[in-house]
Amino acid sequence: MSSLNILVNGSKEAFHTICLAHGAGAPMDSPFMQAFAEGLAARDFIVARFEFPYMAERRESGQKKPPNHPKILIETWRTVIKKLRPSRPLIIGGKSMGGRMASFIADQTDVAGLVCLGYPFHAPRVPPHPDRLKHLERLKTPTLICQGTRDPFGTKEEVKNYALSARVQLQWLEDGDHSFKPRKKSCRTQQMNWETALDSIVSFTSSL
Repeated sequence: MSSLNILVNGSKEAFHTICLAHGAGAPMDSPFMQAFAEGLAARDFIVARFEFPYMAERRESGQKKPPNHPKILIETWRTVIKKLRPSRPLIIGGKSMGGRMASFIADQTDVAGLVCLGYPFHAPRVPPHPDRLKHLERLKTPTLICQGTRDPFGTKEEVKNYALSARVQLQWLEDGDHSFKPRKKSCRTQQMNWETALDSIVSFTSSL
């Protein structure tokens, strides 16, 4: 953990730091993560990114590895939060699994907010397991979930039936999949949905 690499974008004059963790299959500098880091930095955030141990090992070895046990993922999050805490108000979250792991400890770490980019409410074609939803019902940390309306990990029609905490806001991205990409027939683009998500994060943090 001592070799933990944190990548930072944005001006030191920013009021908020937002830390984003990657999803299960792609690293911290994937096109999705890069777009959100650069987009938020351009909107006056300091943006920090890091990689969980399995992804850092994959970067070094070139060999694919499965995600670490959730306990290790969560402990990595705790370490990152401790490293970033002295700077300024901290928002945590990330893409899919990265945001989900952050959601487990948001209330325990007293962060300013939580932002999940494509929350995995359930595995595709699998009913939701309680450990994916239960903590979201009692979440106290102000939370924004940006979700594609046809995300196979939780569509708009499915999520509207979940008993989420009143502290959870949802920003629906029209016709978006798990990376917010719409179909051509929707007359929208992935970039349009990314911009909507970025602007919703700005609006969300302005009320914290």
